[in-house]
Amino acid sequence: MTEIIDGNAVASQIRDDLTDAIETLADAGARPGLATVLMGDDPASQTYVNMKQRDCEEVGIESIHVDVDGDAPPEELYETIADLNDDPEVHGYIVQAPVPDHVDYREVIRRVDPAKDVDGFHPENVGRVVAGDARFRPCTPHGVQKLLESADVETEGKDVTIVGRSDIVGKPLANLLIQKADDGNATVTICHSRTENLAEKTRNADIVVAAAGVPELVDGSMIGEGSVVIDVGVNRVDADTEKGYELVGDVEFESAKEQASAITPVPGGVGPMTRAMLLYNTVEAASQQADVDVELP
Repeated sequence: MTEIIDGNAVASQIRDDLTDAIETLADAGARPGLATVLMGDDPASQTYVNMKQRDCEEVGIESIHVDVDGDAPPEELYETIADLNDDPEVHGYIVQAPVPDHVDYREVIRRVDPAKDVDGFHPENVGRVVAGDARFRPCTPHGVQKLLESADVETEGKDVTIVGRSDIVGKPLANLLIQKADDGNATVTICHSRTENLAEKTRNADIVVAAAGVPELVDGSMIGEGSVVIDVGVNRVDADTEKGYELVGDVEFESAKEQASAITPVPGGVGPMTRAMLLYNTVEAASQQADVDVELP
C-alpha cells in the first residue's frame, strides 16, 4: 500500500509542539510576534494573510497586520518595512507576494531586517543556507524535510530529483538536502524547463520533488517503482465543480500513487507545512532576539 503523507496532520503536530516554546518565551517577556504586510487587494493574498493570522491565534503568537494601498508609491511600503524593523514587538514579518508591478520585490526583500526575515528570502539568509549556517530555513523547503522525516524517509545517500529551480523552493531545497546533516547528505539533481530527458531523471530518483508550477507535469510513467513523491505544486484548473475549478498538483496523483511508496496529496500535503514552518521560524526569531533558549520540534 502506498503511504499518503498527511501534511495537515504533521503541521498540526508541529503547531502543538511549538506551544511550550511560545509560553517559555512569553514568560520571559518575549511572546513571539508575527506581522504580515499586504500591498493591494489581491483576493488570494488576502486569503493567505487571513490563514496566517488564524494560525498565529491558534498557537499564541501575536499577530499584527498592515495594509498598504496598492497605488501608493514604493516609498510607503519601504517606510512600513522600516517601522517593522524597528518594532521590538515584531520578531518576524512577511511582505505578502505578489506586490504591485510598480514595486521591485527584490528591493522589498533587501530592506527586510535579516533577523526578522522569517520567509528566509533576504540575500544574507540565502547565503547562510548555502554556507550550511542557516538562520532560518525557508518555509516550504523545511516543510518538505519535515514531511520526509514524518514518513521515516532517509535522505542520506539517496538520489533526489527536484523539478523546478525557483528561489523559493527548488534552489534552497537542493542546498538543504546536500548539507552534511541528518536530514541531508543526499545527491541532488535539479531539473527545469530546459532539461532534456526529464522522465529519465525522475524515474531514476529515490525521491522526486515536483515544484515547477505546471499542472500534473509528472505522471506515473515518470516515477520509479517504490520512490517517494513530494508534490509542492498547487494549481487551479477548470473543472465541473460548484466553484468551477479544482486544485491539482504538479503530479498526476492517481497514476503516480500506483508507482510510489509514499506520496503527498494536493491539497493537504506541502501547503499546510509551509504555514506551520512560518510559525516555527517566528518562534526561532523570537528566541534569537530575546536570547532565550527554547526547544523546537
